[in-house]
Amino acid sequence: MKELIRIYIDSYRGLSRPAWMLALVMLVNRTGAMVLPFLGIYMTQALNFSIREAGVVLACFGLGAVTGSWLGGWLTDRFGNFWVQTLSLLASVPFFIAIPLFTSAEGLAVMIYVLSVATESFRPANSVSVARYARPENITRAFSLNRMAINLGFSVGPALGGFLASISYNWIFYGNAMAAFIAALVFIFFFAKRKGTVRSTLAQEKDDKVSPNPVSPYRDWLFLVFSLLCCVYAICFFQLLSTLPLFYQHGHGLNERQVGIILGFSGFVVVVFEMLLVHIAERRLSYAGSIFIGTVLCAVSFAMLPIPTGHWVLYASIFMLSISEILAMPFMASVAVQRASKQTQGAYMGLNALAFSAAHVFSPFLGTSVADRYGFNTLWLGTAVALMAAAAGLYVVVKRM
Repeated sequence: MKELIRIYIDSYRGLSRPAWMLALVMLVNRTGAMVLPFLGIYMTQALNFSIREAGVVLACFGLGAVTGSWLGGWLTDRFGNFWVQTLSLLASVPFFIAIPLFTSAEGLAVMIYVLSVATESFRPANSVSVARYARPENITRAFSLNRMAINLGFSVGPALGGFLASISYNWIFYGNAMAAFIAALVFIFFFAKRKGTVRSTLAQEKDDKVSPNPVSPYRDWLFLVFSLLCCVYAICFFQLLSTLPLFYQHGHGLNERQVGIILGFSGFVVVVFEMLLVHIAERRLSYAGSIFIGTVLCAVSFAMLPIPTGHWVLYASIFMLSISEILAMPFMASVAVQRASKQTQGAYMGLNALAFSAAHVFSPFLGTSVADRYGFNTLWLGTAVALMAAAAGLYVVVKRM
């Protein structure tokens, strides 16, 4: 037990103050992450959309995420990560407030697309900030700290969102707007005067070695294959934000508060275990091994859902899904950072974010279409098979990289 506590404490050591502040900004921002998990339920319950119409609108969020990820990476390489993150946070505020005004499928789809462009342009800029402020030996843990903040916010956000939804769905959008505004103020206050980085001399020397012919990630075929496989993983994983809440409601009869509690449990698991498991994985596993195990666990979590038992299987499944996220996603980001040169870091992180953003397009559309036509059990088993294939591919590709 003492050894476990020591390892847990060691996992937080060596992280710089800016890394902690970036995590704080992410925590505040994601505490307001109430919209996306409840968007499908909002459309089917409050607006009386069909499951297929809800899937189309959610796919528009994914299209906006693809656009925002590319745009965020492009802007970051040209104007710097500070301005991109600031504008992304501030621009999202009025869009969140305006969403309740759009009640048709067409109007809401357009609004969700625009909102997604604004919010998702934050991702590549934030990833570049994490990479540049982290010490080289702690880079995966720095990403993990940031993701832990995301999940701590995500554990609070859906639970709070479920409570607000029971009063009025409009309060979910207003709460998200308030959180984004507060996050922007915190970010500007701490980072406005930090023009440089606080990285070690060794890391700075590495950054100063500018490649005379930097390779674009869009011409790096091995990284393209890696990004495609990450996209497959994300398409399956992001059922968490689209069809999984609908399954909880239609398949198990859960209400909004119960759905929020289960989703909050997912964030709680990541907060408790992420830094510890990543620290252990860094010591005992390669990038390829950790990503492989994480992807396999994701397959197992979805394969559990058709088990005809009580609500315990929902918690067991989402626990496995959370452990999968811990072991796969931080190391996927680290692969992108290690592959990039200084001049192309924004582009590589942008493509990495693009892989996950593209999943926001296909995940709700494919998930709702398969569930509507063939049933949820077929969807979950098909998802598990796709993940096993992706796990094998990721292991081979990352080994070669």
